[in-house]
Amino acid sequence: MLFDNFADAQATLLWSTFVIALVLGLVANKTNFCTMGAVSDWVNMGDTGRLRAWLFAMAVAMIGVALLEAQGWLRIDEAFPPYRGSQLIWAENILGGFMFGIGMTLASGCGNKTLVRIGGGNLKSVWVFLVIAVVAYFMVNPFPGTDKTLMSELFYGWIRPLAVDLGSSQDIGALMGGEENTANARLVMGVLLGLALVVFVFRSADFRSRFDNVLGGLVVGLVVLAAWYVSSVIMVDVDDETYTLRAYIQEWDFIAEDAEGRPADSRPWSPQSFTFINPLGQTLGYALNKFSADYLTFGIMAVAGVVLGSLLWALISRSFRIEWFASGRDFINHSVGGVLMGLGGVLGLGCTIGQGVTGISTLALGSFLAFFGIVFGSALTMKVQYYRLVYEEEATFFKALVAALADMRLMPAAWRKLDAI
Repeated sequence: MLFDNFADAQATLLWSTFVIALVLGLVANKTNFCTMGAVSDWVNMGDTGRLRAWLFAMAVAMIGVALLEAQGWLRIDEAFPPYRGSQLIWAENILGGFMFGIGMTLASGCGNKTLVRIGGGNLKSVWVFLVIAVVAYFMVNPFPGTDKTLMSELFYGWIRPLAVDLGSSQDIGALMGGEENTANARLVMGVLLGLALVVFVFRSADFRSRFDNVLGGLVVGLVVLAAWYVSSVIMVDVDDETYTLRAYIQEWDFIAEDAEGRPADSRPWSPQSFTFINPLGQTLGYALNKFSADYLTFGIMAVAGVVLGSLLWALISRSFRIEWFASGRDFINHSVGGVLMGLGGVLGLGCTIGQGVTGISTLALGSFLAFFGIVFGSALTMKVQYYRLVYEEEATFFKALVAALADMRLMPAAWRKLDAI
């Protein structure tokens, strides 16, 4: 899509993002697509229905990205965040994912689910939204009057040196195909891995029989793909020379008529798809800057679209319900969960959608590491909570943790003080 001015191109991207996100919010609410719920169903009941829906979303996005990128319709290598960067920040992916997994369990849902719940009337999720937004904002923006961020103070100095420079893109296709065969390897590996996931997912007759799970996985995968496409193909024509939106902003002083309408940052105008932690921080920044259009981004429109899409379904289905904290402990759990999601989501470069679907669709190694960190953190937290619920005062946190790790075969069973449940 080629436009003859930046304003029209910008508006098209923002409103297209909003519409796609509206569909995501509506369908996620309608089908109860929930990644935290997927882990909970699997760990607590052995039900893999929603987990398979999550995997199906990955497969759809993965196959779609492989096919569209092979046609030259996607610019994944220029993405924001840089999923395929040559620096494999493995420790940040794993730790960030682990923290996020704990946080989403304590807060009753991931970033996307938080937005869906807000649309359904859940005021607890409004509070979680605000906590995530503040933490995510200061993870990448300095505190007033300083040059220090939460990232620089808590993590950067000790964790970034652990990164491994792979010398080229970190995605599976590039690593297996080398410089000469990267494109072909990405196509082959994306399609093969995606089809393998599809086969695994649909081997379950129970999954096949649940329309909402199939619909939820399909739509989530497709909206992630649609966002990749829209943010990749919108360009601006300047005197017969084509510019991406980010390139146009970077060259603004030389090609734009005046400074009016120039976005505050060029990075959020790179090709991208859905993720919901950093955009919550962007939403706070937008509010702090008095809702100036210069700070409006893809991520902010995605946040608004999901909330309104969920609200639309809640009204259609008459499921809108106001909900508040049940107790002080409930408030604390959700608050701590919000803090951990804000920290972990930025540190690990994404959430259960941002890394678990969008990132994995690029075949980036870091995305797979973050995904496993999220699932492990969530599953471990659920097991600890369950042991403490069943054994009550007898189950200290340490005893419950040992029992949970023993259940996962990550600690000798002889060390446990609580019987398996």
